Amino acid sequence: MPGAVPFLELLSISKTYPGVVALRDVSLSAATGEVIGLIGENGAGKSTLMRVLGGVVAPSKGIIRIDGAESASLTVNEATAAGIAFVHQELNLFDNLDVAANVFIGREPLWGGPLKFVDRKAMYARVQPLLDRLNVDFRPDTSVSELSIAQQQLLEIAKALSFDARLVIMDEPTSSLTLTETSRLLEVVASLKASGVSVIFISHRLNEIEQCADRVVVLRDGCTVGALDRQQINHDAMIRLMIGRDLKSLYVPPAAPPGSSMLDIEAMRTSTYPEQPVSLSVRKGEILGLAGLIGSGRTELARAVFGIDHPSAGAIRLEGQPIVVGSPRDAIDRGIYLIPEDRKRSGLLLDVSITENISLPDLASYARATLVRASTEIANAEQQRRRLRIKVPDVGDPVSTLSGGNQQKVVLAKWLSMRPRVIIFDEPTRGVDVGSKSEIYEIMRELADAGVAILMISSDMEEVIGVSDRIAVMHEGRISGFLDRDDFSERNVLKLAVGSTIS
Repeated sequence: MPGAVPFLELLSISKTYPGVVALRDVSLSAATGEVIGLIGENGAGKSTLMRVLGGVVAPSKGIIRIDGAESASLTVNEATAAGIAFVHQELNLFDNLDVAANVFIGREPLWGGPLKFVDRKAMYARVQPLLDRLNVDFRPDTSVSELSIAQQQLLEIAKALSFDARLVIMDEPTSSLTLTETSRLLEVVASLKASGVSVIFISHRLNEIEQCADRVVVLRDGCTVGALDRQQINHDAMIRLMIGRDLKSLYVPPAAPPGSSMLDIEAMRTSTYPEQPVSLSVRKGEILGLAGLIGSGRTELARAVFGIDHPSAGAIRLEGQPIVVGSPRDAIDRGIYLIPEDRKRSGLLLDVSITENISLPDLASYARATLVRASTEIANAEQQRRRLRIKVPDVGDPVSTLSGGNQQKVVLAKWLSMRPRVIIFDEPTRGVDVGSKSEIYEIMRELADAGVAILMISSDMEEVIGVSDRIAVMHEGRISGFLDRDDFSERNVLKLAVGSTIS
């Protein structure tokens, strides 16, 4: 927005911790009704800068100016009073409460004498205009447990607006959303902009930044390395600033055609879609992308193949031989591994060391007479750290200290320490920066080139089309079609995802 006067400015903000410079002379401004794309790899300083803006941490030096008033730092209450609100990637909702109670948690309108009671009627009346503003399809009395992830994300925005927000900071708001749900959220961003609310939009999905941002600010290694005006914003320019070099492609093409079938799923019926049999094959050396809308049955299929859930019917063949997978242990013993969508809940023990996370699925290999040999564990963890370029000073550090991309590499490292035949990646780069994405894609291709069969579930259209050798698309529990590489397009994937045929 050329010429717009900023109501908020961060001037030469620096933040240092013992031995670490998190931010160095970073400046950022926001004008009324401006959408700012804030991008950078994990560890670039985005989160620290937003914590300074939200009053969570005080800068070591610099000035914060709001409506002309200057201060050296803000408290959380001061930031809230100034109209600064956050919508975090990790949703902060109580699913045992309804929508209105979540919006006004701790600020409920009360009625009565000495004994105060929550005035639900007044609370619902205050929340309904916020929901109308966002054009949502749920009510103030709807339980949060009944909402989809996309609806919960919109609820977080409604909660932010209830504070009379002038600036809404959205941190990876689309990481769990499908393409359709993402489009809806970007419409909300546009409506906020039109009503004079400013937005700082943080995302690793650069196509979203390209669609919604008036201006892009790029951080690298705690410094501002550049900014792009609306007419300058494009995919290549953003990547060039983020990683300091040109990157012709995020994806690595296949080195050779796939071999014979490694994994055959035959007429499998999951508990979610018991009437829909699913059949597909993944060949040696192939990356088969599995696309579809959220709720189409992709993750349920992966859970059944890995033995977490028990299908009501169907069979699995591994290199042509029938196998029975009654538990994850059965799958692991046969070389079938799953990298789950939610790595923090299902893929890692966050407070445990990197070394122990890597060795956990195969402890017998590190043991002598039932005693685990720590030296062998550490040696293997160091080997995987070097192989996967996991950025950590010590493999004895807890996994919780790592960035999202490095956590994902640890999940992968524990399986690579064994002998994978099939690896199922469920949303492999969710919440991962562009540099780590590129590394994960390279690792996937190296595995495929070594003969591993890869089934990749992804809601990222760019990822599905760019990484896959073939694409299978699911709709309401069934395979609606397969696409060979010559037929790859967003249009074709979307048509199959909504149940249409390709013409």
